[in-house]
Amino acid sequence: MSRVGDALRRAPGLLVALEVRNTGWVVGGAVRDALMGREVVDVDLAVHAGAEESAARAVAAACGGAAFPLSEEFGTWRVVAPDRSWHLDATRLRADDIQGDLRLRDFTVNAIAVPLSDLDAEPIDPTGGVTDIQAGVLRAASERALADDPLRIMRAARIAAAIGFDIDPGTVELARAEAGRVSEPAGERRLAELRLLVRADDPLRALDLLDALGATGGVLPELEALRGVEQNPNHHLDVHGHTIEVLRQLFVVEADLATYAGESAEAVAALLAKPLGDDFTRGDGLRLGALLHDTGKPATKGDRNGYVTFIGHDTVGAEIVDTALGRLKASRALRRYVAGLTRHHLHLGFMVHERPLPRRRLFDYLRQCGDVAPDVTLLTAADRMSARGSGAVAAPEMIQAHLELVREVLPDALEWQRSGPPDLPIPGDELAREAGIAEGPGLGRLIMEVQAALFAGEVEGRDQVIEHARKVLA
Repeated sequence: MSRVGDALRRAPGLLVALEVRNTGWVVGGAVRDALMGREVVDVDLAVHAGAEESAARAVAAACGGAAFPLSEEFGTWRVVAPDRSWHLDATRLRADDIQGDLRLRDFTVNAIAVPLSDLDAEPIDPTGGVTDIQAGVLRAASERALADDPLRIMRAARIAAAIGFDIDPGTVELARAEAGRVSEPAGERRLAELRLLVRADDPLRALDLLDALGATGGVLPELEALRGVEQNPNHHLDVHGHTIEVLRQLFVVEADLATYAGESAEAVAALLAKPLGDDFTRGDGLRLGALLHDTGKPATKGDRNGYVTFIGHDTVGAEIVDTALGRLKASRALRRYVAGLTRHHLHLGFMVHERPLPRRRLFDYLRQCGDVAPDVTLLTAADRMSARGSGAVAAPEMIQAHLELVREVLPDALEWQRSGPPDLPIPGDELAREAGIAEGPGLGRLIMEVQAALFAGEVEGRDQVIEHARKVLA
């Protein structure tokens, strides 16, 4: 039994495929990872044209998962495990035989196949992928590989960062020649690559490689526009450098939630693992938000007696984020989430000097932030730790005070995200009758005031709420 065959047999999706006796070849990242001694989770199968649907449905039936068409253009069907722990893609051959198919793939390390009928067979390797794996080099499978699909430029940065390879100099030249076309693939495909990039173990290196390939402007022009935008003395980096540092500090926060979230660490981790939309988790969305939260700064840069300002960059940035994610065909849920992070990322910083924070002030903060309250609170920790200039806001004691405030706010933010504002102990229409106010905007404001009083512990129960409402109106 070969080492590669043994590694492939441990992949759950492939085990199911073997059980239903599918024919075809294991290809792509599964073979690459097996050759590298990495765990194989998700599997790609190449099958003869017309067999992709039947192969996927057979695997889905055997494991109790779901099968659905993933790409009509590439003839791909996907199977997702019942617990979503793995997926298997079955794709029709893009040539007359497996050798021709492999030569049309993106990179040599992904252009290796093993027949399903004999996982211990010598790998089929027409482009020299095994040698490149041994050398730690990511190389285009052909001179046309990146021109045929410019999305592969994004993929080059992501894969090289994920597996710790260097990009072959010739491939770098090919990528730079096609970098102007990286925005051509469908928005959904670019968003999927962006998700994989931010989810990876080393997104920072992937972003550096995107820069080296000249592709950042095509992938995220809003991020590219931050270069060279200087800031005030509270910052030691320009807006682009600060943005990258925020992402870096977010990784620090993620890796040590016990420190930065305190007793809320476990609940925060569970929240960030929840699905958001477009296969993003909230944690993935938070990383994307770290990259985009300051995109409103170039448009709002001003000068007040020699002091650089960005007044309104939160609101302007939220609109820019919504437009950018709309261009990538993101779901409404993802757009609202990342735009919400952008719109509300400044609030908590203005509240540090108000500690100990009055409950009503906390109510205002949570009401403003809404569903993203815990997420944006965590983002502000990374944001504050990334401003290490000479200004007063960047002083160590101010940073420490902000981090303490984050830990104080998170329990209520998590509860707000779960349940929203306090429930009234009396229906709204009954409150209106008891207080003597007609339904309409005035009643909405009254209800919000009552909710604030309930949240602050100033009133409780039906009678006190009615009395408080009458006093407010009087």
